[in-house]
Amino acid sequence: MKNTRLLIVDDHEIFRRGLRALLEPEWEICGEASDGLDAVKQCEALRPDVVVIDVTMPGLNGLEATRLIKNKFPKTQIIIVTQHDSSQIRAAAREAGASHLITKSAVGSELVSAIKGLANHSAA
Repeated sequence: MKNTRLLIVDDHEIFRRGLRALLEPEWEICGEASDGLDAVKQCEALRPDVVVIDVTMPGLNGLEATRLIKNKFPKTQIIIVTQHDSSQIRAAAREAGASHLITKSAVGSELVSAIKGLANHSAA
């Protein structure tokens, strides 16, 4: 699965570093972005397989960035992470094209298995 390339997007550097530490042993982290607009640009340049993106960021938020990324790169899988778990956020994430929505409190237990599922599905 090391050939699965990930882009990490969050406006907090410490959270990006934590995700990198969690994910890098198993997958290639091809880049990081600190806001939605940079995420779209990074996707154009790097063509990641999976984007792990926060909802709440300055400028272009994660839901709008997800919409733009999925329009340009429909095969790119997107996992949205958020502090706020609500039915409205879940519905908006699905509508934007996200494969998964994971709360930040559950990242440690759910993110790795979500990425494995997406990586296995795309390899099939």
